[in-house]
Parts: sequence; C-alpha cells; structure tokens
Amino acid sequence: MMRILLFLATNIAVMIVISILFKLLGLGNYLNAQGTGIDLGALLIMSAVIGVTGSVISLAMSKTMAKRSMGVQVIEQPQNQTEKWLYDVVIRQSQKAGIGMPEVGIFQSPVANAFATGMNRNSALVAVSTGLLQSMTPDEVEAVVGHEISHVANGDMVTMALMQGVLNTFVYFFATIIGHVVDRALSGNNERGGFGMGYYIVQMIAQIALGFLASMLVAWFSRHREFKADAGGANLAGREKMIGALRALQRGHEAEELPGQFAAFGINGGGMQRLFMTHPPLEERIAALQNNR
Repeated sequence: MMRILLFLATNIAVMIVISILFKLLGLGNYLNAQGTGIDLGALLIMSAVIGVTGSVISLAMSKTMAKRSMGVQVIEQPQNQTEKWLYDVVIRQSQKAGIGMPEVGIFQSPVANAFATGMNRNSALVAVSTGLLQSMTPDEVEAVVGHEISHVANGDMVTMALMQGVLNTFVYFFATIIGHVVDRALSGNNERGGFGMGYYIVQMIAQIALGFLASMLVAWFSRHREFKADAGGANLAGREKMIGALRALQRGHEAEELPGQFAAFGINGGGMQRLFMTHPPLEERIAALQNNR
C-alpha cells in the first residue's frame, strides 16, 4: 500500500511539474494559437487514468491470468515427495525473506523456467515448470525458487506495473499533443472543429514510436532488477547454488519466452536485441554473483 501511495504522489508531482514547465515555456499558448483547443491539465488527468488503469487491472488479475494461461496447478496438499519438497522450500524461504507464504504451483513445460506474480508481497504465486524440476538438481531448483521469492520480497511486480503505468500515461499524453499539432499543420485550417484523419493516424504512429522508447526503459529496469533477484536468491539459498542454477540454464538454454507480463518475472529470458531484453545475458548474471555485485 505504501508503494502504491508513493507512486500516486510521485505521478501527481510529475504531472504538476510538467504543467508548470508547459506554462513557463508557453506551450499552452502555442497549442491555442494552433487551434488545437487542448486543456493540458485535463489531458494529463485523462492520460493518467488511461495509462494507469490498465496496469493496475492487469496486476490485480495477474495470479488468475497466470493460472489459466500457463495451466498452473497450485499445490494445495502435496501429492508426492517432489511437491512436498518444493512446498517446504517455499515455506522456508518465504519465512526467511519476511513475506507471507505464496501459493506454490507447477506448470507443464519441457523448458526450465519459473516465475512469480501477484499484487501483494504477502499474497503472491511462485510457479516452476516441470522441465525445471526434471533438468536441475535440488540445490539448483532451490536457488531458482529463492530468485522468485526475492522478486516477491522486493515488490518487483508492483513496481514494474506502476512504472509501466507512468510510462503509458506520458506516451498517451505526448502522442495526443503530437497528433493535434500535426493534424492542424496538415489541415491548414485552424478554425474547423473536430479531428481530421491526420490526427488519428499521427497519434497512433506517435504512440507506437513512444511506446518503443518506453519499452526500452522498462526492459532496462527489468534487467537491473534481475541482478537484485539473483543476489536475493544467493542470500536465501547460497551463492554457489545460485551460480549453479544459472550455469544449468546456460547449458540447456532455450529461448522460450513466457507469455505477456510473466516473461518479466521468469528466471529464464532472452530477446532479439539487448535494449529490449528483460533479462541480462546469463554470463553477466554469473559474473555479477562471482564478483559479489
């Protein structure tokens, strides 16, 4: 809750600063001179509602979405030794990390992977793939679970959703301004009412272009967060176990992305270009642990 309140306060502060800057720079007068009729304050508020609402709703539904889309089978009562061992590991590590006991689940996939999700650090979900349990030693699995528990303890799910919401706000805000200005410039008629086709086309293109830039920022923060989760996993399970788990991923690495938002909270990740990668290269993560970064 404190993290959400801080986010709201920060977002409001940023909106106020931008409004003041626009007044000092005379952007409002310029837009009025162009005949756009934009109320910057109202546009900021509308952009915040549009940008943040989707992220918050997605976060609130994340556990339900994960269970359905990934086919996660939640362990209510362990049915075998593997499930009991995994459940006990999560109990032990969550207590050590100072968080509420997460739900524990297993999903069918031949690829070694795991993820954490949930709106609250005391009501999360930690899930591992069958491929992870089959291809890794108990020590390595324990380290992977520690990595995911660290994501939960660090509040990464909430932080990432709120960051995405802020970026969505300003993507829509600036794309709308660009669309209005270009539309008026192309029309050559500042007195007409309504929007021309140019507005919708330019606004859509601007949202795509600005969205790419926003994605780079989200990916950069995600990579930074992965180093912290690795360090947390090393603290919970042991540094050598965490290094061993990353090396196991490196040996059998297959770049299968988790769908949607869950890719950002998996142990295994990749991407075509570094700027859009949610996870640093495995060799860098191993080096970071070896150097105690």
